[in-house]
Amino acid sequence: MVKLVDTHCHLYSEEFNEDRASAVAKSIENGVNRILLPNIDMDSIGVMHDLEDQHPENCFSMMGLHPCYVKEDFKKDLEIMHAWFDKRKYVGVGETGMDLYWDKSTQAWQEESLNIQIEWAIEKGLAMSLHTRNATQEVIKVLKPYKGKVQGVFHCFSESKELADEIIKLGFYLGIGGVVTFKNAGIAQVVSELGLEKLVLETDSPYLAPVPYRGKRNEPSYTRYVAEKVADITGESLLQVAEVTSRNAVQLFGV
Repeated sequence: MVKLVDTHCHLYSEEFNEDRASAVAKSIENGVNRILLPNIDMDSIGVMHDLEDQHPENCFSMMGLHPCYVKEDFKKDLEIMHAWFDKRKYVGVGETGMDLYWDKSTQAWQEESLNIQIEWAIEKGLAMSLHTRNATQEVIKVLKPYKGKVQGVFHCFSESKELADEIIKLGFYLGIGGVVTFKNAGIAQVVSELGLEKLVLETDSPYLAPVPYRGKRNEPSYTRYVAEKVADITGESLLQVAEVTSRNAVQLFGV
């Protein structure tokens, strides 16, 4: 049976309050037996931990502060989050990064928050899950001084081959999700040129559901649709896509 890893899933979000356990069961049934959970803010920590405790063989937490939740008191939040690393095991640092789509006014805070969390990743020897909406070049610039010291995933990557090459040169991987299934999505061409070597799969559930569920709630079991599309694009078998992307996920996050 094909075994897949969803490397980026917000299964703790309120969209799953009514059927979280069944979403995990459905995911396992569809071959997606490992689900990585990047934290976003202070409120998500408790639900995320509970989910991991209930499904320790399938759900794996990361710790971090999402750039959209970087506010004036972000350093206080980061202090509390950093303390959690001494209390529990995490598979990564994130979701961190920068977002200049929703609010450019916090750019300096976002950059400082990202730098702090990069230091966590180096300190703990963990990979990072990076959010880079309208900010990929800015995040690359922040990461360049750390080249060779840290690795991770540019999650939800949907940009150019040139940017992909820059990211890979930094030692990072590309997170490919539902956007790759969208009609006329430019990322399909990029994936066809790159091949599988530096890719991991993700859903970003409950967001960005792949075709044929576009516009509906996404869920981890839909990683299968992403894998099938990547197989179609690259000319590889579904089994090969599963093996390579899962191996990449293990290399990065140890799951």
